[in-house]
Amino acid sequence: MIEAVTAPTDEQLIAEYAEGRTDRFELLVDRYSQELFHFLVRFTGGTAAAEDIVQETFLQVHLSAGGFDPSRRLRPWLFTIAANKARDMLRGRARRPEVPLDATIDEDRDHGKRFLDFLAGADDEPGQPMEIAEQQQVVKRIVEQLPAHLRETLILAYYHKFAYKDMAEILGIPLGTVKSRLHAAVAAFAEAYREATGQEAGAR
Repeated sequence: MIEAVTAPTDEQLIAEYAEGRTDRFELLVDRYSQELFHFLVRFTGGTAAAEDIVQETFLQVHLSAGGFDPSRRLRPWLFTIAANKARDMLRGRARRPEVPLDATIDEDRDHGKRFLDFLAGADDEPGQPMEIAEQQQVVKRIVEQLPAHLRETLILAYYHKFAYKDMAEILGIPLGTVKSRLHAAVAAFAEAYREATGQEAGAR
């Protein structure tokens, strides 16, 4: 009887990479680059920024692999690095705003492709009803417009399913603050969603 091969855990991969197994780093990148990218796109509002921060995050992982505490879980640590770098970028880009996600990327302003069209593939199912697709676009716009600290908390909780204790580690805040901030984020989102859908209903 052939025994099933068990995939190494994240913590095993980082430990083996620190010991010199360079192929383990590539496995970590394959395992987490897309998830980190989607988190950073939602948080920063820009695909170029997200790509840069993903690269910076894995560079930091490479540099810090030898000092990683094996008693910790790797996934929250990765998101901590990425979130810190994203916050630094957001603080520093006030004078250099990026292209908004709803901007067109070709000369046809009425029918051209938007950045949001490319992001839709990460979350949307093909062939879904138009109303659902429109609703998802509304949700994305509202999330993008939330204050950064609320947007980050909402994304970690609902898109990436982190537990409160992991979010506290990633955000660098007490557990109680995570809960109150998430409550505030949900309330802000709900109010904005009611306003957006009410305006659309009134316009029809």
